[in-house]
Amino acid sequence: MSNVTRYDPFSLEPMADLFQGFFRPMRSLALEGETPLSDIKIDVSESETAYTVKAELPGVDKKDIDVSIDGNVVSISAKAERDKETKNGERLIRRERYSGVISRSFSLAADIDEGTSSAQYQDGVLSLTLQKKKDAPQKRLQIN
Repeated sequence: MSNVTRYDPFSLEPMADLFQGFFRPMRSLALEGETPLSDIKIDVSESETAYTVKAELPGVDKKDIDVSIDGNVVSISAKAERDKETKNGERLIRRERYSGVISRSFSLAADIDEGTSSAQYQDGVLSLTLQKKKDAPQKRLQIN
């Protein structure tokens, strides 16, 4: 099975990207499949009146998600905390913790009407319905 990786042609450290891929198998063995939330993956679709955004935020509580809208810029941020503890009888063998904040901002072609937009969070997926602002009619200036 092949792995798909994101290539950034504008990366400042191309050699670091090369070695990051080399050490990825060792890092996943150390974390035993418990990878911290590293990037918010989104799908955006558009209709005539609204945008629909679906963002993956697995393992995040609804109260720890923040969505802000400024014109046509949408920002999603989330605080992720994970605890994993392995005990053998009464003696603690291993404790692994992760805590961090992730965020993602993106711009859309039209301004968003915050008053009529909505958000839902279910099964690790944040669904946003972002209504487009109605365009004000263009005014023509009369030239004197």
